[in-house]
Amino acid sequence: MNSKEQQLTPVSMEMHHKVSGFLNMEYRLLDEERFTEWLALMADDIHYWMPGIENRRRENLLSEGFYDPDHMAFFDDNMTDLSRRVARFAQPSAWAENPATRNVHTLSNIEVFEGESESELLVYSVFQSVRSRGHDEEYVIFGRRRDLLVKSGDSFKIRKRLILMPNATLSCKNINTFL
Repeated sequence: MNSKEQQLTPVSMEMHHKVSGFLNMEYRLLDEERFTEWLALMADDIHYWMPGIENRRRENLLSEGFYDPDHMAFFDDNMTDLSRRVARFAQPSAWAENPATRNVHTLSNIEVFEGESESELLVYSVFQSVRSRGHDEEYVIFGRRRDLLVKSGDSFKIRKRLILMPNATLSCKNINTFL
């Protein structure tokens, strides 16, 4: 999924609209805490990855620039990991989520390209996640996403999600949300 090494071919406006609708629906499911339905949007072989960003001089970049697959990650999840995180939200012992966090996710700058196979689509986007708890606790996370979608019937499944924050330091206590 490295765009620097491949020629990108945009999809039709109709397909772009369909993918945009799918991704907006995904965020609505998260905002409404419909986590089981959200999880069903993931492919069985999902890789949900949010690497840590390192401050590097331009002459000393890592394999992917400011992040590396062999270094720290906030998330490096497969379907089992995501299923555990979803199940945890339903547990009364999830004290970090009582009272519940209120989320608003927004997505923009959506670009959709043909993937390596006919059933794949490469999607670039920019997100904002606003999280609020209690009376005065609010956190905003911005970032970029690179998704690999696979066609599944009349819809899609998310096979890979790369989440890149511009920050080298996390500005909130935790990331008890999905991006």
